[in-house]
Amino acid sequence: MPSSITQALILAGGQATRMRPYTDDAPKAMIPVAGAPIIGYQLLWLARHGVKHVVISGGYKAELINEYVGNGERFGVSAAYAIEDEPLGRGGGLKFAATRLDKAPFYVLNGDVITAFDLGDMASYHHRNEGAVTVALSPYRSNWGVAELDGDRIRGFVQSPQLPYWINAGVYAFRHDVLPLLPDKGDHEDSTFPQLAAEGGLIGYRLSGYWRGVDTVKDVTEASKEVRAAGNLLPAEFLTTAIDT
Repeated sequence: MPSSITQALILAGGQATRMRPYTDDAPKAMIPVAGAPIIGYQLLWLARHGVKHVVISGGYKAELINEYVGNGERFGVSAAYAIEDEPLGRGGGLKFAATRLDKAPFYVLNGDVITAFDLGDMASYHHRNEGAVTVALSPYRSNWGVAELDGDRIRGFVQSPQLPYWINAGVYAFRHDVLPLLPDKGDHEDSTFPQLAAEGGLIGYRLSGYWRGVDTVKDVTEASKEVRAAGNLLPAEFLTTAIDT
């Protein structure tokens, strides 16, 4: 469904040393998944849900994002940039970039997330629950196989099972009046979010649909397989490498 929130901010300023060699020459948001940069998937997903204006918070090699995204027109959005002179952390970068948004609610995306859930449903949930920030939550899936035990005997293994926990999916809906609570430098998850949680202003939205955080080299390979298997490859105009890369 179309979203009632029409502006968003993408946190794309991190260097992501754990993603080397992919990030030796490019920011994390430009890592290709099935041939297209992560940020390409994000912008098209936002546009499909009625988001009109996107601010990209950049730092490390931000010029590569600018070259790819430009003014955002080919993705169906208008794009603006907030480039840090020095690393501000995710919370500081968010606070700095949000000055380029109007005072309506807005989405925030970490620059390493590919997802396909219904943003319109999340926006409705956010407004209905009247929280300061709504955090999208994804089911936690183990990175390892889990043994099925009958006493001391192993009856089998379940590979990467879904566990009864929910993790931060790196997608948020923010009220604009939260901005003064953000740090000038540092991570909002270490300061602002605990404060909001203690005050009852942090809301959890359990998403349904595809979600993948691209945090390791293995995640790039797995995400590429998943995108191909689901038939969700981006059109050729958005590709930067061969699809099988």
